[in-house]
Amino acid sequence: MAVIRHLSDPKVCLDLVAEAKWGTKGPECPKCASKRLSFLSTRMMWKCLDCQKQFSVKVGTIFEDSPIPLDKWLCAMWMVANCKNGVSSYEVARALEVSQKAAWFMLHRIRYAMHTGSINKMTGTVEADETFIGGKARNMHAGKRSRKIHGRGPDGKAIVFGLLDRETKRVRTCVVDRRKKHNLQAEIRSNVTAGSALYTDALKSYDGLEEYTHKVVDHAEAYVDGNVHTNCLENFWSLLKRAIRGTYVSVEPFHLFRYLDEQSFRFNERKETDSERFQKVLNSISGRRLTWNTLTCQEAG
Repeated sequence: MAVIRHLSDPKVCLDLVAEAKWGTKGPECPKCASKRLSFLSTRMMWKCLDCQKQFSVKVGTIFEDSPIPLDKWLCAMWMVANCKNGVSSYEVARALEVSQKAAWFMLHRIRYAMHTGSINKMTGTVEADETFIGGKARNMHAGKRSRKIHGRGPDGKAIVFGLLDRETKRVRTCVVDRRKKHNLQAEIRSNVTAGSALYTDALKSYDGLEEYTHKVVDHAEAYVDGNVHTNCLENFWSLLKRAIRGTYVSVEPFHLFRYLDEQSFRFNERKETDSERFQKVLNSISGRRLTWNTLTCQEAG
């Protein structure tokens, strides 16, 4: 693969990350912001001539404190950005010759760079829907089923809520605790401009959204009523579940939001080329640091 050969050169990777981090202004010392630097070619690092601090391009990025070289990092980033159904940590570990644990940590840090929050609200026509993520009760061991399933239907599963802008075909997702009115309507009001056309199913939690042109399609009767449907968002749910079931197999609820960031990024940037998607992730590495303790302490929470 041409891109793998291109990224196999450490100097090429260094230049790509340096440009994404500092842009045209060039490198500067992270301690004193000095531009008087000396490049140490044998160590692929810089030395500040003012404060004498040595630093690498990884400082202040998702790569910080990682002993894994940049060529492996960028190959992993290319894989995550462009594999339609995602890529597992075992596959990355085999391809890059790192441990599965290291690959898993790398993938979560790359997903962190893929997070693209926005303060701009959606306008025009917006679809809203929710789905459930979790194993089917009939496939669980009896002991696990008795611990997780205490009712009917979605009990014991994680709930994911989504909004899709029909005009831009971009999606926003989040994990919600329950499907109650205050949970779902709070997300709608914080992400959708009042007066927009809002299409949902007949779930009672959507009742009372008078500030929107709210239209409902009852799935007990039909899935499409003219232009009123949530099929675009249903398409995204199918892609998300295909990635989780087919590639990741099992996702813990406290990490689910990162997998949503990954799938949302690929969906929203699906019209871009592989290189453009890769570059967008690379441009988001600065100022985002995810440590092992921060990532794993959620498991105890």
